[in-house]
Amino acid sequence: MSSTSHFPEGSPYDVETRQRLEQDAKEIIARYPKTRSALLPMLHLVQSVDGCVTQEGVNFCAAVLDVTPAQVTGVATFYTQYKRRPMGDYHVGVCINTLCAVLGGDEIWDALSEHVGVGHDEVTEDGKVSLERLECNAACDFAPVMMVNWEFYDNQTPETAKRLVDDLRAGRPVPPTRGPDSLCTFKQASRVLAGFPDGRANEGVQAGPESVVGLELAKEKGWEAP
Repeated sequence: MSSTSHFPEGSPYDVETRQRLEQDAKEIIARYPKTRSALLPMLHLVQSVDGCVTQEGVNFCAAVLDVTPAQVTGVATFYTQYKRRPMGDYHVGVCINTLCAVLGGDEIWDALSEHVGVGHDEVTEDGKVSLERLECNAACDFAPVMMVNWEFYDNQTPETAKRLVDDLRAGRPVPPTRGPDSLCTFKQASRVLAGFPDGRANEGVQAGPESVVGLELAKEKGWEAP
């Protein structure tokens, strides 16, 4: 099967965008002992420009990393964080794995999908919000959990989830439960994942009280690791 069937074609990068991508690519590649090891952050980089991985992005990655487009495609289609269509400004993930599901994750997904009228990896008509069913947000102590552009929104219900999405679409600020004081866009989050920090890693609450219960209990009991 041709790799071109996996991704939208994408527009050719203009001179300024390509120069910026090439400069960023040099910085990414310099972090690794082998050029091809830079492929994962490179895919995040092109996604930060296009809002998804396009065929143009695949070809760019292949060219600068000296691999084939087929090899890039094999990686980009394996990992779910690389999208094959443009996502919304706010990419909303609802955890439906075991603990979140038991505590209401499935109900949240059903209510939210019906509320905004889109399904998994689909985008609202205004381009503001896309939805994704996530298998695990690695935050079981705050279940049910949602993420928006990979920032945490803890202890959700169908009602709070719908209100969150309505606020995002209306442009109202909705700070994450933990992490930075405000949300970035999906494209901006992709650039951070490419390894270009936005300087906000130390903002906000880093670990909620539920996360440190075991630590506090150990201190209280005088427990020490063997």
